[in-house]
Amino acid sequence: MDQNLLEQHVRAVKDLARDFGVAEVDTTGMELARLVRMVSNLYQAIGDEHLQDQDSEVSGPRWGLLLRLRREELHGNLDGCSPTHLSRCQSVSKNTISGLVRGLEEQGLIERALDPEDRRGFRIRLSDAGRRLVANTAPLHLRYMNELVASLAPDEQAQLAALLQKLYRALASHARKPNDASSLADANALAGANALARPLGHSPAG
Repeated sequence: MDQNLLEQHVRAVKDLARDFGVAEVDTTGMELARLVRMVSNLYQAIGDEHLQDQDSEVSGPRWGLLLRLRREELHGNLDGCSPTHLSRCQSVSKNTISGLVRGLEEQGLIERALDPEDRRGFRIRLSDAGRRLVANTAPLHLRYMNELVASLAPDEQAQLAALLQKLYRALASHARKPNDASSLADANALAGANALARPLGHSPAG
């Protein structure tokens, strides 16, 4: 979105405030929320396009779930994850996770098995095909995502990340249902990123 459109958005928000009889109200909160939403939507759209260009046959959300499952494996969880855990980690509803799991299972990219600790539930893990897809697409996709922010200097990227983390923590304190701590860990750093670029048989240090 170019500067003119951003300025139009700011003016629109202020016009609404005046219409409500609060011309002097600070609209920064609404403006920031809108900007964060626009950036998120654009990231999603561009990321989906790039994955399609790689013939991965998965959408951004599905790919993100595969990446989460690979990260779980790299951290020693070879038994898979419950849908509830994935819902918290991905910060989406259980219904959304159910749809993603169903689609990935139909593509043969994940497997599900009964939870040994709760026979009424099940655990989800990568299939061999899903593991290969992540290994083949992740390094290129991660490099591409870095290219998207290359217009920001390294110190600007670090500052933006720090501010977004601070904003996330502030928003989480107002949420009725606290998000899983791993969502914030993803914001702090993509812990599995470097490991994904290594051969699958290579264990992370530590």
